[in-house]
Amino acid sequence: MTEYVLVVAGLAGLILGAELLVRGGSAIATRLGVSPLLVGLTVVSIGTSLPELAVGIDATLNDAGPLAVGNIAGTNIVNILLILGLSAALVPLALRPQTVRFDLPVMVISALLLLILCANGTLSRYDGLALVAIAVAYTVWSIRQELVTRDTLPLENHTAQDAGSMWWRGAQLVAGIGVVVIGAEWLVDGSVQVATDLGVSEAFIGLTIIAIGTSAPELATTVMSTIRGDRDLAIGNLIGSSVYNVTFILGATALVRPLEVTDELIRIDIPLMAAVALLCIPVFITGRKVTRAEGVGFVLVYCVYLGLLIAFRT
Repeated sequence: MTEYVLVVAGLAGLILGAELLVRGGSAIATRLGVSPLLVGLTVVSIGTSLPELAVGIDATLNDAGPLAVGNIAGTNIVNILLILGLSAALVPLALRPQTVRFDLPVMVISALLLLILCANGTLSRYDGLALVAIAVAYTVWSIRQELVTRDTLPLENHTAQDAGSMWWRGAQLVAGIGVVVIGAEWLVDGSVQVATDLGVSEAFIGLTIIAIGTSAPELATTVMSTIRGDRDLAIGNLIGSSVYNVTFILGATALVRPLEVTDELIRIDIPLMAAVALLCIPVFITGRKVTRAEGVGFVLVYCVYLGLLIAFRT
């Protein structure tokens, strides 16, 4: 029973911590005059991916590499099929040219690269270094593009009250990081015990319970952004998060310790993650928007995937 309490408490900690981090980071970035799209591609994407990073590092330190890799594969599948699908089902999502021309190709290439790097059954430190380098290059390019095309208002003079608000937002950000780290420790410890109790693989737990749980920040951020009309932030968050999950999160995790990749992950789950990324190409370039029908289709595909996963892997 204790392990299930740890899983629930860990997931709650990840969600709360990510919320604090995103609120603090986004408020600071907005105060500094950063556009919603860039906030989505950087601050929010990295912030909502922090649970995956914490889980990945904690998993690899506990010799549960397949859980870390399965979590990333499962999370990216959830991001596109479930979260993007639900958001588009609520309101059709228009795409900026930059998203189609650059962010989408980077997401597809990073997914295919991971498929190649994992083919030998191990994600080495050299592989991790290459992935982190891609994450850095992607971030730098996104910032440079935004600085060229930004249409934000000039920065306002900050008053003492503004400074106090900035300190409060900074405290939120730091507190969020701390809560995420603690939540990840509880979640990994509990999940490994649950996998043992149920007789399923750590990769299966990573693909299902942890993937859905660590995607909760992306789900909340994206759906709320869609409802508020910030569709640039919704799309930017999901695409950016999917890129950072593979490049920065798995890369940084592999730098800590090389990751074991199981045969099932190599044959089924990572190729499926890459296929989902490829599926976005015809959807995104046709009319440059994700329609309600396409959103519903994405959600149905995810439901079928989850059903098959439970039926054949338990």
